[in-house]
Amino acid sequence: MGQSGAEASELLRAATARLDARILAEASQGFHRRLRRRSARYVLSLPQFVVLSALIAGFVWASRTYPETSWTVAHAAAFVLFALAILWRLFAAASLAPVRSRLFTPARDGVWPTYTILCPLHREADVVFGLVAALNRLDYPAESLDIQLLVEADDPETIAAALAAAAAQHIEVVIIPRAAPRTKPKALNVGLMRARGEFLAVYDAEDRPHPAQLRAALAAFAEGGDDLACVQAPLVIDNASAAWIARQFAAEYAIQFREILPLLARLGLPLPLGGTSNHFRVDALARSGGWDPNNVTEDADLGYRLARNGLRMGVIAPPTWEEAPITLGAWLKQRTRWIKGHIQTWLVLMRNPFATAREMGWPAFLSMQLLLGGGVAASLLHAPLALALVFTLLTHANLLGPADFILALCGYVVAVFAGLTASALSGDLNHTRAALTMPLYWPLATVAACWAVIELVLRPHHWAKTRHGVSERAHFPFAPALQSVRLSSAQKASTSASG
Repeated sequence: MGQSGAEASELLRAATARLDARILAEASQGFHRRLRRRSARYVLSLPQFVVLSALIAGFVWASRTYPETSWTVAHAAAFVLFALAILWRLFAAASLAPVRSRLFTPARDGVWPTYTILCPLHREADVVFGLVAALNRLDYPAESLDIQLLVEADDPETIAAALAAAAAQHIEVVIIPRAAPRTKPKALNVGLMRARGEFLAVYDAEDRPHPAQLRAALAAFAEGGDDLACVQAPLVIDNASAAWIARQFAAEYAIQFREILPLLARLGLPLPLGGTSNHFRVDALARSGGWDPNNVTEDADLGYRLARNGLRMGVIAPPTWEEAPITLGAWLKQRTRWIKGHIQTWLVLMRNPFATAREMGWPAFLSMQLLLGGGVAASLLHAPLALALVFTLLTHANLLGPADFILALCGYVVAVFAGLTASALSGDLNHTRAALTMPLYWPLATVAACWAVIELVLRPHHWAKTRHGVSERAHFPFAPALQSVRLSSAQKASTSASG
């Protein structure tokens, strides 16, 4: 590191002192104070608790009094839900088109907008140097970058690594004193309030963004108009060969970021944003309240909140390479948090469903119900329906009918088709391999969903940390991603000169 222990301690004290107590309080509690109705601090509102209690009581009564009718209704509802999900995935896979992006080039005066980059880090000492190296490869003038490494004060290993890696003047290590809730969005709020840029991007510790990503985002904002508040870059898994669970994760990401999100963007519907590689107009983000520190999927929540404020989202082509979990335990922890956060977000949006529909529009509202509410319901139902299918096949019991088997077969065929089309865009055959065994993967979501419901009751704001730097990662050249970036001749020259 080149620093003595005393010097490192002094740097830590100075960095902590620079973080004003007002900023920390606002980052932790400000969202709930200003936007109480949109905050996930409380799981259920009183009307929601009453309605939910009535629905549970009604279902228990109906299942005891009219068991056959109750089963028929529940079976029909599940059938319709899965049919809609399959049709949506088929439509996305069949209508896909490569996302193309221009690259921003400054005017003759050569002025580049200041770009803030927020990197929340917690127990990430092993990957900080790789992150900083990737940020240093960005095709953007260093003097126009405002990079903040946001580190918790009780994480001395990551603090030491960040201080050692952040040698450049445009990279600052921001030490965040310990304060509840201990979540990523709280750290991001600190960074937002300290941001110097007109535009802002979020990267996770294991991210390796394409060097052209900031320029592609700026070009999209310039073309999209002032109501384009956010653009999402695709996330690509680069350790898919490490484990079966990583291949399944890679296939999910390919379908989500190559097919689902681009289709939503083309239709003008809100995006359930990824937790990283989203780029914002800082003024639009601040007006929308920043991030909810009590929501453990702050990305999806923010995407729908932007839509409620009449703002649009889009997608760009240059990707970010990420690392997937390689063990079932790590995957389960992460997926439990995601599903718990999706339930939080859905409950917030459904506190006043008519107001939400009026604000974001009915097409966006119905899309949210299918993707967010339907996704949670499907996660809960995957394993029971799989068991029912296997039981029916083995015992010839009359649990499920021919239509159910046809639907299951259609779901499998569409999953393989979606994996194939995603592979066609990314050139990664791991997606195809994963699609062949995807039906074995889906029931695992039910385990995560059940844990998510339990955690929602017992510890709704607990953030299960995903460990990174645990497997070998492929080193993809940047050139293939640029094949999907449309450049002018002048931009090509500029890109070639930047190396």
